[in-house]
Amino acid sequence: MSAVFRRSPAPGAPRLRTRLPWWAAALPVISFIALLTLVVGTPEASAASARQGLAPLLRILAQLLHDAAW
Repeated sequence: MSAVFRRSPAPGAPRLRTRLPWWAAALPVISFIALLTLVVGTPEASAASARQGLAPLLRILAQLLHDAAW
């Protein structure tokens, strides 16, 4: 049978921080608000422009894969 051994911390050892700093809670909130404003704030964006922007990238990737196969 094994015995449980607990060692007390050294008297001069620093204690672990158990509280979060203020910025650790604020950064996710700020990021969420920024992304939400980007999504809601662009009513003139359309899916057609996204396809046109994605087509050259897909063409380049296809060319790279084709060249790598030979």
